[in-house]
Amino acid sequence: MYVSANLVVALATTLSYVFKFYNWMIIIRVLLSWVNPDPTQPLVQFIYRVTEPLLDPIRRVIGYNTGIDFSPLVALLGITFMEQFVIRSLYDFATRLR
Repeated sequence: MYVSANLVVALATTLSYVFKFYNWMIIIRVLLSWVNPDPTQPLVQFIYRVTEPLLDPIRRVIGYNTGIDFSPLVALLGITFMEQFVIRSLYDFATRLR
C-alpha cells in the first residue's frame, strides 16, 4: 500500500508543478501583452504556443466584445480551483492508502 500511496503523492506533486507552470506562463503572457513584444522572438512564441490551447476555448465561451481579454483571469481562477480540488484530493487519497 505504501507504494501506491507514494505513486499518488508523486502524481499530485507533478500535477502541482504543472499547474504552477501554467499559472506563471499565463501571468507572463499578460505582462507581455502590455509591452507588445516582438512576435518572432522564440521565447514569446513558446509562451503563446503553451498558453493559447487553454485561453482560446475560454475566449470562445465568454467572448471578447469588450476589448478587454478576461480569458487569462478565468484560466487562472480555473487552475487555482483545480489545484485546490485535485491536488488536495490526491493527497487525502494517498493518506488513506497508508
